[in-house]
Amino acid sequence: MSKFDYDITIIGSGPGGYVAAIRAAQLNKNVLVVEKSELGGICLNWGCIPTKALLRSSEILTHAKNGKLYGLEGNNNFSLEEMVKRSRKVSNKLSSGIEFLFKKNSITLKKGTAYIKEKHLIEITNDNNNEQIKTDKIIIATGASPRVLPFFKNLKNDVWDYKKALLPDSLPNKLGIVGSGAIGLEFASFFNSLGTKVEVFELQDKIAPNEDHDISKELEKNMSNKGIIFHKKTDVVKLVKNKEYELTGLNNSENKTFLFDRVLVAVGVVGNIENLGIENTKIKVKNNQIITHDYNKTDEPNIFAIGDVAGLPWLAHKASHEGIVCVEYMFDNKKIKKYHNNTLIPSCIYTNPQVASIGITENKAKALKKNIRIGVFPLSANGKALALGEPEGFIKTIFDNETGEILGAHMIGAEVTELINTFSLAIKLEATEEDIINTVFPHPTLSESIHESVLNAFDKAIHI
Repeated sequence: MSKFDYDITIIGSGPGGYVAAIRAAQLNKNVLVVEKSELGGICLNWGCIPTKALLRSSEILTHAKNGKLYGLEGNNNFSLEEMVKRSRKVSNKLSSGIEFLFKKNSITLKKGTAYIKEKHLIEITNDNNNEQIKTDKIIIATGASPRVLPFFKNLKNDVWDYKKALLPDSLPNKLGIVGSGAIGLEFASFFNSLGTKVEVFELQDKIAPNEDHDISKELEKNMSNKGIIFHKKTDVVKLVKNKEYELTGLNNSENKTFLFDRVLVAVGVVGNIENLGIENTKIKVKNNQIITHDYNKTDEPNIFAIGDVAGLPWLAHKASHEGIVCVEYMFDNKKIKKYHNNTLIPSCIYTNPQVASIGITENKAKALKKNIRIGVFPLSANGKALALGEPEGFIKTIFDNETGEILGAHMIGAEVTELINTFSLAIKLEATEEDIINTVFPHPTLSESIHESVLNAFDKAIHI
């Protein structure tokens, strides 16, 4: 008889935690998940899913406003309340789906907070009730919380983070957004589509600073044309609330104050490591992130950490992949797969137009002194994009000129978040330019632009 109550205990049920739990159960392990809030974590309940539901509503509204382009007539009325209700309904459906999967896979769920008293001992607290369980392995999948700038702390109940922005009680007339990463830009796109005047403040010299420079430039141009104002190389140094929010930005040693009805802060996240009992283990922490090694091992041999709490990139699909990899490392050594490379995790931004990328940027390739070939194909030359009425954007591909290796792919345009997986799979299979060039792409589809971009990189483009 085992000396442990569970083979593995997973703290957190987000996209990393619940996926890890299911994979462990498939390997016939006795699995416990401890969750203090909703099943599915931030991503499902307050991040990835509800934001995409809201963005879909704004996309439909945009199409309606442009109805005459499609030969349609009608009104453009909308209900913010109904948009929010729909987004919550979608999230709730998926959360209940996880509960079903737990029951299907005989996974034990305990609601409450987990505290690691010793490396194999966890105390679970719920409504002042304490329970201690012994576990062989532990996965910390507690996610992250929005980073709060020091001078915003006195206004943290008034300033929006992504959670508060998902539940607006009214539509702001003027919205200031601090940060132009995925969260900031997606909310900028959503509220702009509904008629809010939006201004975005970014410390770097380009928006979407992690993206290829050509993508950032095109996205800024497109969003600016829709009325969004960007303040780049601007450090937000002060925020005061009187009748309006008074936001002060520092640019080129000059302070300037802006007035808004609402302010949304989206400047990254910090790992949820507080009150976990990490001090009772050998786990090391840096910058509020748990330090991990191959297969997401911490410095405590039986404890692993996955997802946002374990550092960049802060992406749900990265957390899910890590969950599966580390469970298989623990319990199924014969099937261990090659560990992932963070530069080969696709990134998506669901603005209008969308952005998707994988691999390295052009500037990074040049910094590495790579001998590269670059292909660019505009969606304005793609039949499906024209038929959709969404010809903005392009596909940019980067190859090693000597080997044909795919170094990076960067896209902006309609539904490109659905196209990036082509390159994810191609890179995983170590495909070269010849493999893509000799692949038949269906017509008419947006995916043909992938083909044409690769052809262009090797001076074989047909349609430009």
